[in-house]
Amino acid sequence: MKRTANALAIVVLVLLMIASSCKKGDLTDNAEDTLLDNSMVKAKTVQPGVPALLVTGLEELQGSTVGPDGALYVTAPLAGTIWRIHPKTGARTIFTTGLPKRNPDPFFQGAGVIDVAFRDWTAYALVTGVGSDLGGEDIVGIYRVDGPDSYTIIADIGEWSIAHPPVPDFFVPTGFQYSFIAYRDGFIVNDGHHNRILYVTLDGNITEMIAFGNVVPTGLALRGNTIYFTLAGPIPHLPEEAKLMALSTKPLTATEIASAAGLNVGLFVDVEFGSGNTLYTLAQGIWDGPYEGAPAMPNTGALLKLKTDGSFSVIANGLNQPTSLEFIGNNAYVVSLTGQVLKIENVSPANVH
Repeated sequence: MKRTANALAIVVLVLLMIASSCKKGDLTDNAEDTLLDNSMVKAKTVQPGVPALLVTGLEELQGSTVGPDGALYVTAPLAGTIWRIHPKTGARTIFTTGLPKRNPDPFFQGAGVIDVAFRDWTAYALVTGVGSDLGGEDIVGIYRVDGPDSYTIIADIGEWSIAHPPVPDFFVPTGFQYSFIAYRDGFIVNDGHHNRILYVTLDGNITEMIAFGNVVPTGLALRGNTIYFTLAGPIPHLPEEAKLMALSTKPLTATEIASAAGLNVGLFVDVEFGSGNTLYTLAQGIWDGPYEGAPAMPNTGALLKLKTDGSFSVIANGLNQPTSLEFIGNNAYVVSLTGQVLKIENVSPANVH
C-alpha cells in the first residue's frame, strides 16, 4: 500500500489522473461528444427497455457509480481494479488498480473491491471479504484512491465489526459489505451479512445506524434526508422477501415501499433514481444456489420500475446475474458478474408514463 503525505498532492494527483485518462481516447475532445452533451439527457427514439451490450470481455464486475466527469466507474474484484467506461461508446481505461483481490474460489464471489463512490473528485473503494477471518491478509474497509495504483485506508470496517458483532447469527466476523454511498461527512455502508447499515466518517469513525433481522441489505440510493435501500431477503431469496425500503433519518425509521411478491424474480441487489423522482430496482433473479452468497441463476434478472400504486412494472428481464445499476439521463446501465455492462436507452423519458 502506498500513502501520500500531503493532502494537496493527493488532490492534484487525482485530478491529473482523471485528466490523463480523458486523453487516452475513451472520451473524445469534440464539443458535441462532451459529458454535458445534450444527447445524454434527451429521450431517444428507440423502444424503451431494450438492453444493448455496451461492454463485454471484462472479468467479473460488481459495483458501480457515475463519476463527477459523467463517466461510468465499475469495480472488478478478481483483478483489484476499477474501470472507467465511456457511457456512449463503451471505451474503457483502468482508473486504478492494485486494490486487494478477492480469493478466486467461486465461494468468495461478492468479496474484494465491491463498490466505488466519489466525494467531489476523489474516489473511494469499498473492500470486503479479504480479512484474516476468511484466510486473507488485507483490511476490510474503505480505501481512498490516491492514484493509478495507490490508495490510503481511511476506515477499518473489519476491525470495528469484530469489536462490535451484530445480534443476528453470522459466520464472518468482519462482515460482508455490499454497497456504500457518500453521505454528509462520510459514507453509508450496507453490510448484507451482518444485516445492518453503518455510518463511516472520513476520519474512520464507525457507528451502527440501524440493524435488522436476517434480511440481507444490498443496494443504496439517497434523496434528500431519505435513504433508499434494497433487501435480498434470506436464502432462498424468495420474491416476497425481496423488498425496496426507505430509511428516514428524522426519526430513524425503516419503511417498506414495495416487494417482488407476485413476480417471478427476486434477490434485489440495487436501487437508483431515474430521471425525475422515479425509483428503479435491480433484481438478480431466481436463486437456487449451493451456499449463502451464491448468485442467482443465469439470465433470470430484471430491471423493475416502481409504480405509483406501490407495485413494480418490468422494464427488462432475462438479465444475466446483474449486480449494480446506474442512470445517466434517461439511460440505464446494468453491471453484471459476467463482465458485461448493458445499456438500456430511454428507460425513463419525460413523455412516457
